[in-house]
Amino acid sequence: MIWQVDLLILVLVVICALATITIKDLLGASVIFGVYSFMMCLLWAEMGAVDVAFTEATVGAGVSTILFIAAILRTTRRSKD
Repeated sequence: MIWQVDLLILVLVVICALATITIKDLLGASVIFGVYSFMMCLLWAEMGAVDVAFTEATVGAGVSTILFIAAILRTTRRSKD
């Protein structure tokens, strides 16, 4: 494995995780969470765990992100912050 690629993906995973918990907009946080899941998929694939990477791609980046966005779009805002 190329350790520079692993390090780059790991840094991007940490940045996405921190951005997800600090952003105030729920839709933006859901999109960044989808990017986080995709980066984790790449990290699992880089480590050779293709079955885990496939599961992370379908469930984490695919289904969860779509369900989060659908739930956010069905809610209404009560305040303007």
